[in-house]
Amino acid sequence: MSRQNASEVNPDVQAYVDSVKQRAEEMVKLRFPRKILELNDLIESPQFNLRDPACIQQPLNIPVPDAQAISRALNNHHQHNNYDSLLDSEETVSPTTRGKKRKAVTEDESPNKVYVKTAGTQVLALPTGPVLSNENILQLIDQVKPQLRQLVEDTNLLKMWVTFLIPKIEDGNNFGVSIQEDTLGEIRTVEAEAAAFYEQISRYFISRGKIVSKVAKYPHIDDYRNLVGELDEKEFLSLKIVVCEVRNHYASLYDLIIKNFEKIIRPRSSNAENLY
Repeated sequence: MSRQNASEVNPDVQAYVDSVKQRAEEMVKLRFPRKILELNDLIESPQFNLRDPACIQQPLNIPVPDAQAISRALNNHHQHNNYDSLLDSEETVSPTTRGKKRKAVTEDESPNKVYVKTAGTQVLALPTGPVLSNENILQLIDQVKPQLRQLVEDTNLLKMWVTFLIPKIEDGNNFGVSIQEDTLGEIRTVEAEAAAFYEQISRYFISRGKIVSKVAKYPHIDDYRNLVGELDEKEFLSLKIVVCEVRNHYASLYDLIIKNFEKIIRPRSSNAENLY
């Protein structure tokens, strides 16, 4: 039984390589120009072309409690409960540790002064229901995320295409190979940036959730409410910048590949034909 020649390629693998080359060339020549124009239209659409980014904000569904009603409730509570029962209502303690807790809470030896550290309002539920995400931002994200996923897929296809076109290592006549390697490096950079843009969206939800929880815990502090609106405005501008960057990446890759197309697909030209 003869050993298979190392230079022979499995027919199925060769069919896959040929398919990648064909799809990549068609993508660069036909789909990239359409994608650039499509992203241009998206940037100029009313959703992304707002004169006042503040209109992207929406009110929070977190009411400010009535301070006078809370004060009356606390006064009634103190009238019917002594100081020891108030401590026991916060945490069940044994008779031996109750005195230690009172000593930790009381910072002054005077019996008329008690200092209690406040940790904010314990939020179990909101009377007005859940606090929803900013619907305006969600609509923009629904348009941006597919563009990012498509860019990652396109760059992955281009990366395999250029890799398959790199010839075997030989001495001399490597100028075309250097162009291939530079193009491959640019494609990898674009792919990494697209993935970073995708991660940026999840960080927005994490940051907004933390700030909204602060509003629920400290409803009387107006700065936290303003911070939610500022974060939504910032995310709107970030999403518009992301769309611009995606458009620029498609345009730069298209320009780079078209200008060097012949060198990318045929990095080494033979001079043998010119001798005869």
